[in-house]
Amino acid sequence: MLSAELEHLELLAEVDSLVEELKNWSTSAPDWPAARDAQSLVARLAERSRTLRIRLEAPLVVATLGGTGTGKSSLVNALVGSEVSTAGRQRPTTRRPTFICRPDFGPADLGIDPESVHVVARDLPALRELILIDCPDPDTTEEPGAGSNLERLRALVPFCDVLLVTSTQQKYRSARVAQELASAAPGARLVFVQTHADTDDDIREDWRAILSEHYTVADIFFVDSLAALADSRAGVQPRGDFGRLLDLLTRQLADCGAARIRRANFLELVAGVLTACRERIDRAMPAVQQLESAVAEQRERLAGKLAQRVREELLASRQPWEQRLLGEIAGRWGMSPFALVLRAYQGLGRLLSGAVLLRVRTPAQLALWGAFEAGREWKRRKTDAEVDSLTARAIAWGWDEADLRTAAIILDGYADEAGVSRADTAADKLSQQAAQAGASFIETAAQQLQTLMGRLAQRHTGWFTRFCYEAMLMVVLLYLAVRWGVNFFWQSWFYGMPLYGLDFFVNAGILLLVWSAGLLWLYSQRLRSGISEEIEGLVEGWTAAPTCGAVFAGLEQRAREIRQHRERLARVEHRVASLLSRLAEPAPRLGHRIASA
Repeated sequence: MLSAELEHLELLAEVDSLVEELKNWSTSAPDWPAARDAQSLVARLAERSRTLRIRLEAPLVVATLGGTGTGKSSLVNALVGSEVSTAGRQRPTTRRPTFICRPDFGPADLGIDPESVHVVARDLPALRELILIDCPDPDTTEEPGAGSNLERLRALVPFCDVLLVTSTQQKYRSARVAQELASAAPGARLVFVQTHADTDDDIREDWRAILSEHYTVADIFFVDSLAALADSRAGVQPRGDFGRLLDLLTRQLADCGAARIRRANFLELVAGVLTACRERIDRAMPAVQQLESAVAEQRERLAGKLAQRVREELLASRQPWEQRLLGEIAGRWGMSPFALVLRAYQGLGRLLSGAVLLRVRTPAQLALWGAFEAGREWKRRKTDAEVDSLTARAIAWGWDEADLRTAAIILDGYADEAGVSRADTAADKLSQQAAQAGASFIETAAQQLQTLMGRLAQRHTGWFTRFCYEAMLMVVLLYLAVRWGVNFFWQSWFYGMPLYGLDFFVNAGILLLVWSAGLLWLYSQRLRSGISEEIEGLVEGWTAAPTCGAVFAGLEQRAREIRQHRERLARVEHRVASLLSRLAEPAPRLGHRIASA
């Protein structure tokens, strides 16, 4: 008893947990038509789960489903062993459903309106763990609607655990019955019975071939209900296929438990609902994927145009970058002959200004010198400001309103087709996102350019580079020093030759200046080449990286939410499949609808 109660509690916990997960998945759905459709399906499933909890203590509910004249009522009478339902082979006798149960149980205990069924309460052994419902015929000629046979049948099917699907040699290909069976099969186990064994040929193999496309068919029983009822009245033990059918319903299903059958039915119903949700979502997913691809394509186009504009601006403004880089290199180089040349080159304007200041003799000349210095300082600061605002100007010039609106119009069409909100394609929203993307790009670009300067300075102040340029400068310095030394210490002392005059030092200064200028030009060309190479690398990175991530971020977020919603659905489906395989294996002779059908 304790084990049974524990199993019952575990079953309730499993159902509650699964339903809660389904609700969470449904309520967290994005604003998307396919998700809303799935939400409606899950809401109806949640209502079905509440009836499952009510019915876990109830006997097994077995209902008949078959065409007119297939012997449903006769089969019910034979199973009970008493004439509890009026039978008729040639006319649709069953109009009002007959609810056959033990006296202490009624339709209200299952949530069925007692006024909708004809209740037959009998204290019979077959009804201790079983409730039989003789359902209306689905293939009558009456118009579907309120009060029709079909309406009554469809109202009862959700309360049934097992469907006894009856047919005959004449009826087993009925399209109307097949249609109602397909609608009723999810959430119920199936037992297939060919009746009229006394008059009909055995068509079970043909019927199995028809059914096997959409259902698993473990067994098909071939019974004579009238003979079985006569045997029961005469006290004869049930025989043949009818005996096996009665044993299945009253003993094997009782052994495996009604709760277990209902759990299997419920899990299969959940699997069917999730399959329907997945099919709806999967039909709409290609449009969402196209939207994601379009967003990526438009971003890449905008990023490419932006990166190209920044590239043009950077390459056109290499001189201020070279000046800034030379200053950093001179600071790293230290004190050496070529470092002094670099510093002199950088401070050439200051040197000239100092020389001019030494020649100032009158207040007017001093005023002119002050104006010159003020202009030079203004130009320097302007250059630095241009360098610092370079990427900002490139943003402003790289994206114009036409570019953004073209991208917005294209994505608006994809968003409409995918069924997602198009708020991000509005003009005000687009301008806001473009400004945000521009600010983010400026910050990133400025950091990368600063890193680039440091990397170039490090590369161009290595020991080998320094050795080469210092050596080339020292060659000239040594040459001039040796010539002057030879003249002063050797030629003038020992050979009486005159000392070099001013013309030697003028020529030496010119040679040193020209040589230094050549080395500076060579070094500047090396820096210019390095800057161009690094800029090209940066531009490629900006084109490939998500530099425009803020543009159309809302569309991307909605597409991502839809994808995550689909992934969560797959996880729930996996859980249901795992529960079905681990917990919900019913009695071996029960059929069910194939989930993929």
